[in-house]
Amino acid sequence: MTQTIQAVRGMNDILPDQASLWEFFEDTVRDWLRQYGYRNIRMPVLEKTELFVRAIGEVTDIVEKEMYTFVDQLNGESLTLRPEGTASCVRAAIQHNLLYPGPQRLFYAGPMFRHERPQKGRYRQFHQVGVEALGFAGPDVDAEHMVMGAQLWRRLALPGLELELNTLGNATSRGRYRARLVRYLEGHAAELDDDARRRLSSNPLRVLDSKNPAMQHLIVHAPKIADDLDDESLQHFERLQDLLRNAGVDFSVNPRLVRGLDYYNDAVYEWTTTRLGAQGTVCAGGRYDGLIAQIGGKPAPACGFAMGVERLLALLADASTAVPARAPDAYLVHSGEAAGKFAWNVAEMLRDKGLAVVFHCGGGSFKAQMKRADASGATFAVIVGDDEAARSVVGLKPLRHPGEQAQVSVEEASGIIRSPDFSTT
Repeated sequence: MTQTIQAVRGMNDILPDQASLWEFFEDTVRDWLRQYGYRNIRMPVLEKTELFVRAIGEVTDIVEKEMYTFVDQLNGESLTLRPEGTASCVRAAIQHNLLYPGPQRLFYAGPMFRHERPQKGRYRQFHQVGVEALGFAGPDVDAEHMVMGAQLWRRLALPGLELELNTLGNATSRGRYRARLVRYLEGHAAELDDDARRRLSSNPLRVLDSKNPAMQHLIVHAPKIADDLDDESLQHFERLQDLLRNAGVDFSVNPRLVRGLDYYNDAVYEWTTTRLGAQGTVCAGGRYDGLIAQIGGKPAPACGFAMGVERLLALLADASTAVPARAPDAYLVHSGEAAGKFAWNVAEMLRDKGLAVVFHCGGGSFKAQMKRADASGATFAVIVGDDEAARSVVGLKPLRHPGEQAQVSVEEASGIIRSPDFSTT
């Protein structure tokens, strides 16, 4: 017997019963982004590997361990399935001169790919909504992004999400801090794990992001970057906090929050929850003023964030969020040769009126078809037999509220279906 082929581990099917929650979330997000003036951009899922090495950082976990990378057999070029969206969005903005007319507010949504051990809230194919503000110096736009997050959680009725905030300072501040951190870590070399020793010379700030329990005592007592901020960085961070307080957004400053990508500077932040276990970060981002030039564009400030869709949907499911029904307006049942031809026209006429109509396929008795109609969740059954076809009328039967079946014209049926409180008797 041929073995059944299964989906790749960590890459999940989204089934119809699950998709209604995804659609509700996506519709809510699109409306929310439109209200803040963000426009959609769509990038390919496959990029040149060099883009992510240059943008994310060669010694990050993502580039070193997690990327799906292969050599294109046609031209020998190294290609990678995108592990995150910011680098691709910035690449597209540079390639198509999107910043020429001025700053841009952009968003994208879709799958990302990382080769890691699948667990709840962490998958090999996962989905993100990314929001990028290119060409804005801030800190007002940084604050806008965090206010947007707070607004979305209210719309989705998701309580308990907490905002953690930190600053990495500008390049000058970070250089001073880097030297001080290296001295501290070198003084505790015996306590460093292999990853920390490897990163000590290339990217010591990433040591602070270690999840190794044996490293936590060392990390807790490490120098704080706040002590090395210059006036420019300090003013940016203080102004950001003032804007958040003025907007009524609660936050806490976490001096050890560094994020896992090399391109960040100044403000970084995470929205976290305690309801998802180890995968508690559901939205994160920050400022990346050097990335556009780093990829090859004209220097310009920028910031952005990304939301983990699967993690937010897990919170919505846990909260038993009421999702609007996606049932059809009507289910059209029919029996007889003449009825079948007329029923096709009826279905299209009702759809032309903006109604969602499921046309029964596969034959069967009226009784069997009516069972299908009821199971579909439709508000009405539209019934066509040869007698109705001969008279160019339909039978209309309410399925979700009291009322008797009535014979009406297609035009009348459309009006009744649109106003289901209108009696058919």
